[in-house]
Amino acid sequence: MLENSIFYILALFLIGGSLGMITFRQSVFSAISFLLAMIALSGMFALLHQSFLFLAQILVSVGAIVTLALLVIVSVNIKEENLPHTRLSIKKVITMILLILPISVLIFYGISKSNLQFATIDENFGSLSHTGQTLFTKWALPFEILSILLLVALVGGILISKRGANNES
Repeated sequence: MLENSIFYILALFLIGGSLGMITFRQSVFSAISFLLAMIALSGMFALLHQSFLFLAQILVSVGAIVTLALLVIVSVNIKEENLPHTRLSIKKVITMILLILPISVLIFYGISKSNLQFATIDENFGSLSHTGQTLFTKWALPFEILSILLLVALVGGILISKRGANNES
């Protein structure tokens, strides 16, 4: 009962943080919403008794990625007048709802009618040794490619902000 309540609270924070990322105009608030979503996700890992994934989520996503994103956001220093002036009208909201609603109904119908049976998992699944062995054998190259891609994106963001600062002066 307590775990269900905690799960629903974390789910609300995760949904709220995700919606905040895409709705806030200021990028700092979007980054803080991302932080909220990542903390809620790490709490869900803790509910699943996956201590390694919980700690990795806190250290990598919350500790490193959000900190670097906030550093880039602060160094870019986007001004309010440079942001696009688009408004979300009622017509756009209704159109989005009408586009998403049939797909959501189909997904819900498909899930409710399907016979979901989960495969049995090994008893050491999710342990530190199993996760490390899988990460450094099957996923080593994609992991390194992702780290290089993130580094290039951050350096590119800083270079673009420096070029914009040089053009203004």
